[in-house]
Amino acid sequence: MPLEQYHESSAERRHRHLSGAESENAVTVSDTVQPSIDGVADDLEKTTKIKTEDNSQEYVSGVKLGLIVVSVSLACFLTVMDISIISTTIPKITDDFKSLVDVGWYGSAYNLGSAALVPLTGKMYNHFNLKWTFLVFFLAFELGSALCGAAQTSAMLIIGRTIAGLGASGIINGSFTIISTSVPLEKRPPFIGACMGISQLDQVIGPLIGGAFTTGYTWRWSFYINLPLGAIVAVPLVIIHIPEQIAKQSPLRVLKASTVFSTLSASPCLHLIGLFCGAGLNAVVWAFWNRHRGDEGLIPTSMVQRRIAAISSLNYGLFMAVVFGGVFYLPIYFQAIKEKSAMLSGVYLMPNILPQILTTILTGVLGKTHIQPSFSQSSLTCLTVPKVGRIPPFALFAAATTAIGSGLYGTFQPNTSTGKWIGYQILAGVGQGFGFQMPLIAIQNDTKPEHFAEATSLLVWAQYVGPTIFIVAYNTLFTSSLRSEIPKHAPNADVEAIVAAGATEFRKLVSAEDLPAVLVAYANAIDHVFFLVAAVGVLAFLAAFGMGWSDIRQKPAAPGTSNDDGSSSPAQA
Repeated sequence: MPLEQYHESSAERRHRHLSGAESENAVTVSDTVQPSIDGVADDLEKTTKIKTEDNSQEYVSGVKLGLIVVSVSLACFLTVMDISIISTTIPKITDDFKSLVDVGWYGSAYNLGSAALVPLTGKMYNHFNLKWTFLVFFLAFELGSALCGAAQTSAMLIIGRTIAGLGASGIINGSFTIISTSVPLEKRPPFIGACMGISQLDQVIGPLIGGAFTTGYTWRWSFYINLPLGAIVAVPLVIIHIPEQIAKQSPLRVLKASTVFSTLSASPCLHLIGLFCGAGLNAVVWAFWNRHRGDEGLIPTSMVQRRIAAISSLNYGLFMAVVFGGVFYLPIYFQAIKEKSAMLSGVYLMPNILPQILTTILTGVLGKTHIQPSFSQSSLTCLTVPKVGRIPPFALFAAATTAIGSGLYGTFQPNTSTGKWIGYQILAGVGQGFGFQMPLIAIQNDTKPEHFAEATSLLVWAQYVGPTIFIVAYNTLFTSSLRSEIPKHAPNADVEAIVAAGATEFRKLVSAEDLPAVLVAYANAIDHVFFLVAAVGVLAFLAAFGMGWSDIRQKPAAPGTSNDDGSSSPAQA
């Protein structure tokens, strides 16, 4: 479950600062309209006015609100699905483009584009028009999807994935910001919950949709499908007025020199221009500039300096790298070794995905902790974390079971039984479900409410950076292992031809006598990847020890203050 779903809007945070604490400002409702789509026809034109001592907030209601929530929820669904839908299409893509060596970039390019702008998106929504900024991000995502669908080369597909990732970087954050500015705080949870629930469906249907398109028609429709659905997202948002809850300056005044410099310093464009030397120099310059800006920088220094925030982000980046290892290489195993269709490879991922969803629900809401209610998902979690009261045991369990499951994937061979690959996926899936939300809970339990957005942004950034780095490492290990394993098991086979052929087409180039040996070599190469995935899981396990051992069932004496070990200081009840 991507953590963007938990990201509190910068606009909402700034508004709380401007309008003051709720205990000091009396709020009266002058014209309250229930957010029901069954409302009377007047609701089409009606808005809700909430009066405070010093300003007036405008909200949306009725059918308009329903259309907004549906639109942003669908936008979240499309951007998150773009991560999982490609997993079952990759083997066929490698066949068409003869690009097995580029497998890692098909996933990393999307994450790299997202990671480049995630720290900046909150500030953009805080300074520029909310609706049009969101639509610009969504247009970039749609453009990238169109390029991916029309790609004639592997490089063109990678460029399209990067552009789509740049657009996706602001869609999740923007969706929750739009909901936050359209709905009063007390009515917000069901709308946020609906958006989150719709987004979570991608875990199940993403691989299935990708496999169905690839098997029944063409993998290109895994990307083209975003275009007609994107029109459903864009049209209501263009037509409906979305209120702004804070005063914003002219865009030209916002784009002052320091902002432009910070933006360019974080941009991948300079990385490309300078290549490796330019990237290194740019990173150093940006680091000094970000430190100079302090909490106004793209990555607030106060968050990085907090041990729990930094280590929890490290844990999550490593953890997501483990998850992506399974998502990308299990379908290759099923299609290349087991000779299953793309559709069936998606079905065969269900033993991993369904336990993820179940255990995520069981750990998603801490009803007795001091996490804000807007981050809740299900009261079922009162059966789990509150009973223990500490985050690391769950994070350690998650990392351990995920690492063990990934290591067991490394035993897969052409003759591996169905019971083994189902059982190992269930084990890893249970661990992954427990691990998705632990870093978020740890950070929010250690952070003042006014800093939740910055802390969560750091976590979101780590979520993208971890897989970006390790997916490329996985693919490098896979191709190098394949080149070394084939000569050992099938000395008469053409190694380079097999590597260039793609994940399933290589069967056509190998004689019937050599095929069993080549399949063993292929399986061994995939196994090496899973061993590396397991090693990354061990690193996540070690990082989990530093996520703060304070009891989250006790109310902190001073939110955001830390003990000497970096954990929050709980007060006695």
